Amino acid sequence: MQYFANVFKINFSNHKVKIFNSLDEFQPIENVVVTIGTFDGVHFGHQQLIQRVKQKASEINGSSLILTFFPHPRMILYPEEHGIELLNTIREKQALLEQEGIDNLLILPFDATFAEISSEEFIRKILVEKLKTKVLIIGYDHRFGKNREGSIDDLLKFAPECGFEVEQIPEQDVNEIAVSSTQIRKSLKRGDVATAAAFLGRPYTLTGTVVQGNKIGRTIGFPTANLQIAENYKLIPSEGVYVTKVDIGSDEFYGMLSIGRRPTLESAGKLSIEVFILDFNREIYGSEVTLHLLAWVREDRKFNSLEDLTRQIKNDLNFTLNYLK
Repeated sequence: MQYFANVFKINFSNHKVKIFNSLDEFQPIENVVVTIGTFDGVHFGHQQLIQRVKQKASEINGSSLILTFFPHPRMILYPEEHGIELLNTIREKQALLEQEGIDNLLILPFDATFAEISSEEFIRKILVEKLKTKVLIIGYDHRFGKNREGSIDDLLKFAPECGFEVEQIPEQDVNEIAVSSTQIRKSLKRGDVATAAAFLGRPYTLTGTVVQGNKIGRTIGFPTANLQIAENYKLIPSEGVYVTKVDIGSDEFYGMLSIGRRPTLESAGKLSIEVFILDFNREIYGSEVTLHLLAWVREDRKFNSLEDLTRQIKNDLNFTLNYLK
């Protein structure tokens, strides 16, 4: 059970984060240390960067600030890419960044007008005039401004005259962490939730609302809760069966998650996300449920009969119970 102790570690301190949803809402902060990024996944690499921001803020008796964006810039810059898949919804990302213990979170609305801001304008009007940045900490390959024209060289050029310090995380340090959101997405797309969890520092999660299903699971002794995920940009892992932790309000359970198209029951079924919750008999239609994907069990496949499917589900249950032991 040591694994669970590690992956479910959450910061439950009383630290209160100030959240701003626009530049108009933002109020200047003394000695503010800023970092910028989309922070999709808030993975281990992001966490190391955030820790450095917090450390620097402590050193200068200042406050930490994360500047991020929503919608994700790619949604606006490449609208033809209907298949964008992100590791976090904006609500999940906000919660994860809060858990990192930062002082301030600024979520800037990203639209076509914002995308036209030049790198110099971004530095002068946002970093300096609005945020009054004291220290900016960024990754070695950070780009910003219209067409991603801005780089570390621009920041170093303007920093002295604009009165802020720039600290760049060296490429060597980034490579040693060796984590990227792309790697995590690829892991999830092949069902490798263990690798994804190692990179994220926690299991990958799916949050949705329980909706009515076809209730076939009840007829074979495995009633499931069917989840509907509102955000169409949220990455759904590979179709298959998983061991999962289930959060319903403040209650925690475990179960088996099935992501697939019910090939045994339907010839061209739409993707379904359904979970069989162990030792559970409550009606939870309309409830919000969060699933923490713990382990891969098997791929989704078609069986010759409902009886064959039932036998396989029993085998899946045995695997799940053994894993949880």
